[in-house]
Amino acid sequence: MKKVFKYYGFYKPNIKWHKLLLTMRITLFLFFAGMISVIASPGYSQNTKISISMQDATIESVLNKIEDQSEYFFLFNQKMIDVERKVSINAKDEPIKNILSELFPKDVKFIVSDRQIILTPAVGSSKLEKLLQQQQITVSGKVTDSQTGEPIAGVNVVVKGTTTGTMTDAAGNYSLNVPDKNATLVFSFVGYTTQEIPLAGRSSLNVSLVSEAVGLEEVVVIGYGTAKKSDLTGSLSQVKSKEINAFPSTNVLQALTGRSSGVQVMQSTGAPGASVSIRIRGINSIQGSNEPLFVVDGFPVNNSTAINNSEIESIEILKDASSTAIFGSRGANGVVLITTKKGKAGSNVIDFESSYSSQSLIRKLDLMNAKEYATLYNKKAINDGVTPYFTENEINNFGTGFDWQDFIYRTAPIFTTSLNVNGGNDKTKFSISGSVFKQDGIIEGSTYDRYSVRSNLDHQFSKKFSASLSSNFSRIKTDRKDSGGGSRGNTLISAQFAPPTLTPYNEDGSYRILSVVYPFVAPDLINPLNFIKEQSDVIKANIYLINAALVFNPIEELNIKISGGMENRDDRSDSYTTRKFFNSNGSASVSTGQFISLLNENVISYNKSFNNIHNISAVVGFTYQDFINTSLRGSGTGFLSDVFETYNLSASITPGIPGSNYYKSVLLSYLGRINYNFKNKYFVTASYRADGASKFSEGKKWGLFPSIALAWKISEERFLKDKNVISNLKLRGSWGATGSQAIDPYVTLNQLFSGKTVFNDGLYNTFSPGTTLPGELKWETTEQMNIGLDLGIKNNLFNFTIDYYTKNTKDLLNTVLLPSSIGFKQTVQNIGKVQNKGLEFGLDAKIFTGAFQWDINSNISFNKNRVVKLSNGEDILGGYVSVVALQDNTNILREGRPIGQFWGYMEDGYTSNGQIKYKDLEPDGKLTIEDKTYIGDPNPDFIFGLNSNISYKNFDLNIFLQGTYGNDLFNLSAVSYSLDYVSGMNMIRDVLKNSWTINNTNAKYPIISRNTSVNVSDRFVEDGSYLRLKNIQLAYNLPLTKTVVRNNLQSLQIYLSGQNILTLTRYSGWDPEVNSESFGIDNKTYPNSKSFTIGVRVRF
Repeated sequence: MKKVFKYYGFYKPNIKWHKLLLTMRITLFLFFAGMISVIASPGYSQNTKISISMQDATIESVLNKIEDQSEYFFLFNQKMIDVERKVSINAKDEPIKNILSELFPKDVKFIVSDRQIILTPAVGSSKLEKLLQQQQITVSGKVTDSQTGEPIAGVNVVVKGTTTGTMTDAAGNYSLNVPDKNATLVFSFVGYTTQEIPLAGRSSLNVSLVSEAVGLEEVVVIGYGTAKKSDLTGSLSQVKSKEINAFPSTNVLQALTGRSSGVQVMQSTGAPGASVSIRIRGINSIQGSNEPLFVVDGFPVNNSTAINNSEIESIEILKDASSTAIFGSRGANGVVLITTKKGKAGSNVIDFESSYSSQSLIRKLDLMNAKEYATLYNKKAINDGVTPYFTENEINNFGTGFDWQDFIYRTAPIFTTSLNVNGGNDKTKFSISGSVFKQDGIIEGSTYDRYSVRSNLDHQFSKKFSASLSSNFSRIKTDRKDSGGGSRGNTLISAQFAPPTLTPYNEDGSYRILSVVYPFVAPDLINPLNFIKEQSDVIKANIYLINAALVFNPIEELNIKISGGMENRDDRSDSYTTRKFFNSNGSASVSTGQFISLLNENVISYNKSFNNIHNISAVVGFTYQDFINTSLRGSGTGFLSDVFETYNLSASITPGIPGSNYYKSVLLSYLGRINYNFKNKYFVTASYRADGASKFSEGKKWGLFPSIALAWKISEERFLKDKNVISNLKLRGSWGATGSQAIDPYVTLNQLFSGKTVFNDGLYNTFSPGTTLPGELKWETTEQMNIGLDLGIKNNLFNFTIDYYTKNTKDLLNTVLLPSSIGFKQTVQNIGKVQNKGLEFGLDAKIFTGAFQWDINSNISFNKNRVVKLSNGEDILGGYVSVVALQDNTNILREGRPIGQFWGYMEDGYTSNGQIKYKDLEPDGKLTIEDKTYIGDPNPDFIFGLNSNISYKNFDLNIFLQGTYGNDLFNLSAVSYSLDYVSGMNMIRDVLKNSWTINNTNAKYPIISRNTSVNVSDRFVEDGSYLRLKNIQLAYNLPLTKTVVRNNLQSLQIYLSGQNILTLTRYSGWDPEVNSESFGIDNKTYPNSKSFTIGVRVRF
């Protein structure tokens, strides 16, 4: 029986290149076939002889005859090999190669691989040329708008199933070489319905595109399912892959800054790999976490930093209770759903991206030079009645001196690269990616390296059974140099205020001891070289996330999904201070930790439409998840050599006491949701979740979290349906309850704690009760009401979203002090209530949609936070700071006031001797705590973001602005660089120019004297509002239609971008976008950086 080899090629419109590439493919095919023949056993073809005698027979019959009398079989393409040609042959006991050489002229080549014989046309043969010419046809036409008849420029015209394509010109015309007269052309353009039209032999094809309601039919991810945007009843924001991957960031959460209304992103420091906090619609809890729940591909995770930005398809942010109640006890602070990229049926796609960034300090403080420094401390000496420290000649010779900021901060690179391969068919779809992120910080020795591998696999076993498997592995290594806070130069960040009259090295190359050079310099000051060169703090982590699911569809409407997964994080921290560090004999510490969570979810989904009038979808399920934390630590001080570092703690002279911990908690849940849609006009969503947590007391372990939402699509009513201006108008309303687990495991239990004690000169182990009285605790519960309006204008080219919400959180868990007579110092009780109210506005606009495209996405959010109730109405002081010159609480919790409000004294000028004077609000002639009042609020009046995308021809320009308004910052750093005159540290130049003297009694700063003291006051509270050019990017998409590489490339983009390159703010510190000590407090933290990036994005 004849075997026919069918060759499938990739066709391109340019016949010249098509011939070349087809020739190359044949050549490669012959090469690999030749390799097979080399590898294959030569025995059969060399030992077998053929006898055949045929006259005036076709090639096909001769080949059939050879196959019948031997074990040979032939592979060839009937379109390329002329098997109807007649030949005569007479051979006896001849090798097969001799027979084939007689049968075929030079335009056919053959390869004998054991029993397999491959026939192909020779390169340059007339048969091949004729075949190529027969396959190519040229198709041309015009694309217009179906309503206006106007031509549409920039429409993509692609041969279906290939990458062969073109775009319409300014007049809407196109011309395309098509490999097959029966091919199908695909016409697509933003704002219009995609059309697929078979050619059916036509060489001229005009098309009219129909506009569509932009974005409304887009599917978004919600809890335990998906939904069309047009059907949503709750408040949800979506951030897409392009925005997430707009600029390099160590944490994907940084990409959410300014992208969604109601979402505030706060970075603790600018150090590589620093943590990021997110607040959705304000602060709900006093003691518990205010972070949202993060869900990656359906798995509620503890850590979201392991995912590379390029691996994410979209992020959905669920904000109201209707959206979050399905997550029950973990939904009070909102939910962030992260969906990674998945494979799609069709041709395989390879995406490659790489970028290089250069970072530098956003701004330097305007510190004094050496001459000014010496002048200031001479001034201090005179005010203190002592002999000046420097002579005039010394001051004049100092000049500008040494710049410690330039010494500590440097220009540093970021390198990123990622590769993603996805594709598949109707049965199996896959997506595999790998990425590398390497960042050096702007302080020498600080780094963050992350290596990630991710895979998503979906397989359809049959119409009823399918399965999916997703996995992510990340290896993270962080070298930390973010020793901040402190005072008088005892940390790396504070040491940059070292005297500019001194340099870091002595003449012999040793580290200069800065604290002994001048008598007025504090002994705390440590040369920053000690922190940079002689201290290390390395964190290594392996993070795994694996999730698998089996899906059974007994009927089309019913879906049964059983899934299970595991999240695992293994950490090890190694800290070492060498013997060369100032006053150090060497110290080391090692700590390890493991977090592991196992998840099982069993969910049944049902979706059914009745007569295109009623649509019902429902979800019910049961979930189990446990959380286990273990840790181990050890330490030692005093080493004979630095060679051991942290690898041999037993080499220390004084080993530390080792320690270990173990925590486990379990969460059981039952959940359900039903959605009803009547005529695509009226929508009802109701959900219910019951969570049982092992953390809480007996009888109070279960929490119940219901929600209900209604929506009315007014634009579907008769009185609006035919209106051309309003394309979408929907009114939404929802109410629901969610919870928060604001306590650690075992808080509700009587615990014994181990210790050591001495009896009769002997050391014994002890166990004793703790100082916290266990309480009967229940859930924190947040009830939220939301009213929203969605408005689309002109086929949704303009989309407005407005939401008003009220959140009330009750049964707040907080620590309460107890009378000493009870025997316990404190207990935890459900004692408080907090309220958040706010307005959110969003606008998406497609201003231009032709050859010149301009899209704008903007949002602005207003939130007011208020403490409604505290235990017995008593105030709670917090935000304690200690910087030697200033030690006190900085904020207060008080009924009727916002969380985190700053609390202190109001300044009232200066005394007659230049000391700071404070207002005596409780007029008793004394400065007491009763004279403290509200001095600032770290909560912003509003936050905003504006994203602009402009495209013209091959150029794309993106501008992203983001900021906050009305928030205050407590500039604790200013104590060191403007008021701590006892320290001998350098200060900002303004202190020398504008401090109190007899002739300048209204100065900004008090008298420069060792007697000057400070308190927590409004002096340190500054306006933290800012407007920042977060990212600007100019990209060029290379035109590939006239290049050889277009056979393999789908797109090639080169881009230049800048991050944080412009900031408008009144804040006097390094950067207003930092919260180091606590909410709104800036205390000498690792500053943020600005950067410039060059990168390339390639799709094959």
